[in-house]
Amino acid sequence: MQRITSYLLVLSVLVLSSTSCQQDSKMLFDQYQETSGTWDKDDVKTFVYDVQDTVQRHNLFMNLRVNKNYPYSNVFVIFKIHQPNSDIMIDTLQFQMAKPDGTLLGSGFSDVKESKLELKEGYVFPKPGSYKFSVEQVVRELGEVDGVNSLKGVSEVGFRIEKQ
Repeated sequence: MQRITSYLLVLSVLVLSSTSCQQDSKMLFDQYQETSGTWDKDDVKTFVYDVQDTVQRHNLFMNLRVNKNYPYSNVFVIFKIHQPNSDIMIDTLQFQMAKPDGTLLGSGFSDVKESKLELKEGYVFPKPGSYKFSVEQVVRELGEVDGVNSLKGVSEVGFRIEKQ
């Protein structure tokens, strides 16, 4: 009986260590920037990535870590791709962040939830070179013209590039 327990313990350790050390083979870039607990309207998050591959399709994501202080059911962002030739591609995007009952969406066991939000699917970089990606929050209160100055409950904003 003790021998079986020892084998199970060793097997468990091996399985856990092999799964926790696996690298995400699709991931090319993954970086986070912290906030002060709020994401200010003027705090544009910028990420730089050097591109060599102009054939492969890529998926671009924003990773957003929020906590129970996040007061909205969605988030609006302006996403910009600054290409090496100075062309800029701009998208305004909306993502759902909570269920109708207010429960935050995303992964995580504590009050902090991380949402992986797709910015572009199947994007092919048109030219090699240094690309700058920027994300800014443009959340507005219902019926208001001016945006929310400080978006509470956001702890980190990340950007991720994956091979498709």
